[in-house]
Amino acid sequence: MLIAFNKPMNVLSQFTDEGTWPGLAHYIDQPGVYAAGRLDRDSEGLLLLTDDGRLQARITSPRAKTPKTYFALVEGTPDDAALTALREGVTLKDGLTRPAKIEAVSEPDWLWPRDPPVRFRKSVPEAWLRLTLTEGKNRQVRRMCAHVGLPVLRLIRWQIGPHTLEGLAPGVWRRLS
Repeated sequence: MLIAFNKPMNVLSQFTDEGTWPGLAHYIDQPGVYAAGRLDRDSEGLLLLTDDGRLQARITSPRAKTPKTYFALVEGTPDDAALTALREGVTLKDGLTRPAKIEAVSEPDWLWPRDPPVRFRKSVPEAWLRLTLTEGKNRQVRRMCAHVGLPVLRLIRWQIGPHTLEGLAPGVWRRLS
């Protein structure tokens, strides 16, 4: 079984709650499935869950180079140097990131409101980036963007391999074939 879940912000990528943060059990009532990878509490979007250990390993293994696409709202205006650095890979504390596909985009038309909303500061510009990575270092998108001077204000995973969030509202899941 393979499940696509649109993880809301402030929900953990595990079935148990932790402190004030709810886990997946509040949303998914399918026994025996586990997250194939994770999204941080403050990130939103596509989380795949499966009861198949081999499939889980294929989705999460760095060797598989499964592409994962994110939309990031960043503080600041990305320039050519920042975008080039992200495309070529940047050196983080845990090593050089693989090259990534990066482009500045308009705010997605499918975007749902976030609760709580992203803080708005009239004097600070914001921009949306679409990033596709083939690895999954801890908080990688946030760290890569911060490395080039573009702190992430909102992060949404849109796609893992061939699977997308299309038509899936926050907090809702569906079975995949």
